[in-house]
Amino acid sequence: MKPAAPPAILFLHALPMDGAMWHGQFDLFPARTYAPTLYQYGSSVEDWALAALDQVHEEKLIIIGCSIGGSCALEIASRVPERVKCLVLVGTKAHRNPEPAFLEKAVDHIHRRGPGAAWDAYWAPLFSKSCDAMVLKNAREDFSKRTADELADGTIAFHTRPSRHELLRSFTGETVFVSGSDDIAPGPQTTRKQSEDALKGSYHEVPNCGHYVPLEAPRTFNAILQGELSGHFSG
Repeated sequence: MKPAAPPAILFLHALPMDGAMWHGQFDLFPARTYAPTLYQYGSSVEDWALAALDQVHEEKLIIIGCSIGGSCALEIASRVPERVKCLVLVGTKAHRNPEPAFLEKAVDHIHRRGPGAAWDAYWAPLFSKSCDAMVLKNAREDFSKRTADELADGTIAFHTRPSRHELLRSFTGETVFVSGSDDIAPGPQTTRKQSEDALKGSYHEVPNCGHYVPLEAPRTFNAILQGELSGHFSG
């Protein structure tokens, strides 16, 4: 019997980064990898999920998402659960609490004061205070490629995403949760609780790390991925 083809890996980026945030993970496994940049697909997580899924040609996949990328991963799993073998969710909150006033304020801030002011207000604080200065500098440089419209669309997509907490209890694949110890959105306590609610959940906490674990602690994050995912590629 011909052995089953290995799953593809679909990396889904955080806001306000792009697909390049995963460059440190591209070569970890002998698998076809995809890391699309999603802003061009509009202002809804549903549209981002469909666009990302459309790029993957393999039947089975593992999805690794950070922040809104994790929300996008959950949306894909809700639509084609039979194709998803594993979810790795970094700094991801499956449940959404509507905050229309905050969303309106944030979008107005982005357009009126510009991307730089939005970085200082909304995204720089998500990094750990102990984050390496070069990591923060590189992230800021990558962020500078974003337009105000892209940031507004991403912010709208995040704040209008469907709640998918119930999916955690029904999804039959593995669900790996990762949180930085210093993350404030959603943070270790919420992330650990989600792993306990998941049907097949596991939890990893990375010390001295904020919201963007793949950027702030790539070696530790890669070790987590290898420990959790290598079995999908054995033989």
